[in-house]
Amino acid sequence: MSEHLKRRIGLGLLTAYGVGVMVGAGIYVLVGAVAAEAGVWAPLSFVIAGLIAAPTALSYAEFSTRLPEAAGEAVFVEKGLGRAWLGMLVGLAIVAAGTVSAAAVLRGGTGYLLSVVDLPFAATAIVMGLVLVGVAIAGVLESLTVAALFTAVEVLGLALVVWAGAGAEPTADYAAPAAIVWPGVASAAVLAFFAFIGFEDIVNMAEEVRDPLRTLPRAILMSLVITSLLYALVSWAAVRAVPLEQLGASEQPLALVWSSARGGSAGFLSLIAVAAAMNGILAQIVMASRVMFGVGRRHPSLAVFHHAHPRFGTPVLATALIGAAVIAMAVLLPVADLAEVTSAILLSVFVLVNAALIAMKRAEPEAAFRVPMAVPVVGLLAAMGALAVSFGVGS
Repeated sequence: MSEHLKRRIGLGLLTAYGVGVMVGAGIYVLVGAVAAEAGVWAPLSFVIAGLIAAPTALSYAEFSTRLPEAAGEAVFVEKGLGRAWLGMLVGLAIVAAGTVSAAAVLRGGTGYLLSVVDLPFAATAIVMGLVLVGVAIAGVLESLTVAALFTAVEVLGLALVVWAGAGAEPTADYAAPAAIVWPGVASAAVLAFFAFIGFEDIVNMAEEVRDPLRTLPRAILMSLVITSLLYALVSWAAVRAVPLEQLGASEQPLALVWSSARGGSAGFLSLIAVAAAMNGILAQIVMASRVMFGVGRRHPSLAVFHHAHPRFGTPVLATALIGAAVIAMAVLLPVADLAEVTSAILLSVFVLVNAALIAMKRAEPEAAFRVPMAVPVVGLLAAMGALAVSFGVGS
């Protein structure tokens, strides 16, 4: 067994991976909730959310050039704060968050598929899960190529929603907008922030990227900009085409945009949501297995996971174990309840990563890609604020 992953990924595939992780199935339900808070100013909330995410994304971009390793955040925290145990804890937390998130999305994606095709739930979820685990084991180039195809389908679906909304008769709410209510816009921005979680997964691909010092920061920033624009356009189309009261109450807001603007069934959006779900599951399995690989290098108790298959160049044991956990949780547990925990875990990690970069910049100012000290400070405060709101402290 090899202890090295194969460097096969370039900027295009890595950026598509980042966009695909962020533009998950969540956008298909989140638009309505954001519109309920911000009204016709929902696009502004998404832009603000992107700006809230940007400092932490920039912190990740600098760290990715300082420490381009597979265990991303775990290595950042261990090196920056000088605590090996904390680094391992962060690594395992990221693996847990990715596994629970993938299980929740597998459960949801299976549900979307069954709304179109009459199949047994458990068997369908198991087959979908096994296919994705097989792709993840086959190779990183194969995995990210499949993920890029799913991303293209997702983006096409969202582009169709934007086109439909742009051609619709503007609603009364949109034609004569109410005055902007900043507390509502700010509250919606915190909610929308969770739609940007995913850019951090890019750093865990560091050992499979060609020229990581150049490619990683560019992929992180490009995926964040592309996603911000996409979210702003989708939410603009939604508030333009659908009355706010209907939009805020809908669990399928994008289908409502299509039906309101074009008439007829929006069933094809359910199939696109399945593609979004498949993308999210594959991305999380790939990411979590790389974290296990990287943590295994640093901690003897987990060294069994620091092996790559000589032919496939992937961490097969870690991938198989995480895949099995994802499938079991999707079939056996009400994972949707657990999935809320993933945002809190990731925001806690964001706090630690920004704190680690502050410490490292003080100790070693030079880096291939540098951001001002204000960036991790603002990122730390933004993550702490969003974490407080997620726990209900800010409400």
